[in-house]
Amino acid sequence: MSEMKALWTPSNTFINNSNLKKFEKWLSVEKGLSFSSYEDIRSWSITDTSAFWEAVWQYFDIKCHSPYSKIIEGKMPGTQWFTGATLNYAEHIFRHKSNNRPALIFATEANGVSQISWAALEKKVAAFQRYLVKIGIKKGDCVAAYLPNIPEAIIAFLAVNSIGAVWSCCSPDFGVNTVIDRFQQIKPKLLIATDGYNYGGKTFQRLAEVSSINEALPEAEHVVIVPNISTEMDAGYDNWEEIISDFNEVNVQFTPVPFNHPIWVLYSSGTTGKPKAITHSHGGVLIEHLKYMAFHNDVKEGENFFWFTTTGWMMWNFLQASMLVGATPVLYDGSPGYPDLNILWKLTAELPIHHFGTSAPYLVACMKKNLEPGKEHNLLNLRSIGSTGAPLPPEAFDWVYTKISKNIWLTSMSGGTDVCTAFVGGCPYEPVYEGQIQCRALGCDLEAYNDEGEATTEALGEMVINQPMPSMPVFFWDDPGMERYKSSYFDKYPDKWCHGDWIEIKKNGSLIIYGRSDATLNRKGVRIGTAEIYSILDGITELSDSLILNIEKSNGDDVMPLFVVTKKEGLTNELTTRIKKELKEQGSPRHVPDFIMSVPDIPYTLSGKKMEVPIKKILMGMNSGVNKDAIRNPDAIEYFLNYREEFKQAYL
Repeated sequence: MSEMKALWTPSNTFINNSNLKKFEKWLSVEKGLSFSSYEDIRSWSITDTSAFWEAVWQYFDIKCHSPYSKIIEGKMPGTQWFTGATLNYAEHIFRHKSNNRPALIFATEANGVSQISWAALEKKVAAFQRYLVKIGIKKGDCVAAYLPNIPEAIIAFLAVNSIGAVWSCCSPDFGVNTVIDRFQQIKPKLLIATDGYNYGGKTFQRLAEVSSINEALPEAEHVVIVPNISTEMDAGYDNWEEIISDFNEVNVQFTPVPFNHPIWVLYSSGTTGKPKAITHSHGGVLIEHLKYMAFHNDVKEGENFFWFTTTGWMMWNFLQASMLVGATPVLYDGSPGYPDLNILWKLTAELPIHHFGTSAPYLVACMKKNLEPGKEHNLLNLRSIGSTGAPLPPEAFDWVYTKISKNIWLTSMSGGTDVCTAFVGGCPYEPVYEGQIQCRALGCDLEAYNDEGEATTEALGEMVINQPMPSMPVFFWDDPGMERYKSSYFDKYPDKWCHGDWIEIKKNGSLIIYGRSDATLNRKGVRIGTAEIYSILDGITELSDSLILNIEKSNGDDVMPLFVVTKKEGLTNELTTRIKKELKEQGSPRHVPDFIMSVPDIPYTLSGKKMEVPIKKILMGMNSGVNKDAIRNPDAIEYFLNYREEFKQAYL
């Protein structure tokens, strides 16, 4: 990764037509500001923070029902933004309603593609809003949803949001205890749930789970069932279809709320402890999503914006934010691999999709299957591919440009549930370099800190954000004194946000993320990011998956095991030798594990992240109380639970 290999360079036409260039021209005319480069703009955005965010507010003409008296006050955590301002997130979505294009596009495994017009969307939102008011839901109340990525989820969110209530959602593939662990914290007054969902050609019933969840939420006086797989209805539940159809008005009413009023509650993984109930604000995500969608994703009015996600991942919230800039979100309910991995590329060609978003593992899976989407499908309308969820290896960068299109804009990004946006991501002004993220986002004062707490470049460092951003959480729900909030981000560097990722900032402003800092491989005193290992292993076609750990011994020594999932041939001596050879030659002798072991599966969180730290703790004997309901493939954890004693005897 040390060599800079440019895979794509924006043309002058691309740059001049970008939303960022339009903003830059507006700044010149309205503010008398001029810039020579992207980094010049970003430097202004973090040195004159108030002026930058006020400019974003003015540029997007944010509708404010009462004026703000101050843009920013207070240090992290607890920073207050746009004090005095009142607004509504959903209201800004409906300002883009148009009768000549769809509000939503919806695709499923079984039923193909359908569209929802703005008129239909507005009517359904107004109908559900009336229902909410009728049953007594008011500003500040929590509403919980257990829904797949279907239009009804967005309709319900917009209705809840429009009256100033607080939204929270889990995907129906979450287990009962996982959902209860989350929703019990916020004590919702209403539960909206599905009767089931389809995935991978199979149908999954969920009414029994809904009943168990409802029993654990005594404050939820009503349950609304969205029929997704059947028209039958259990007594005692309110029927979504009846609620939506029994109403003829089309006007949605919007309740203005303070800028820092809670908009939704998202959750950390909860694999080894109580999930953090991360609460964001109406105004914070509004202004951040406008900034990121427009300037870093370059999404334009009339385009179709897709991200493969479930409702349990923050990218679902981010997906519908495309409506803020006049685009149409494309929803997909089903498996990205059914009937095969070509299904999403086929959909991209047919609609068409202009911005295609997915996880890094999906692109790697397509690469390993030797797919050639650019050859098999007409993707001429596809402008960008977005990737997040894990570091994207250089090989996958190359695959995008050789097997999809040499003209595509690959925007690898990284942020998270914590801020519901990206700290680092796409820039329409800069080249895309192999294995590297293009830039630090506007308004994001991010540095890589070395062991002395100093900002560094061209070296591995801890990701630290020096100044507040509007979409940082206003608090964690049920967190007296903000103790969990403070300990999550501010223990290491007071008044500075420590995100927990290892990064390297290149001199040209691009970045490499090496994985979570708490999973870093401290190999004989040299730090190695887990992403470095995975990047090399991704090039070995006989491997389906892998997990690398570095475990410290009490005597100060360490042991580094590599667990791999192999294909048909299994872990042969020849393959073991080749793995070690590739790690040594492409990395260094320190990249070579102490031993390699074949395992049936690698455990992942529900949001698709490898469980490096929980497995490390299991093998160290530090933690066995893993919440299996918070694991996407819970059977995968059994191997490591059974192996820990043998590992302890042999290596610790």
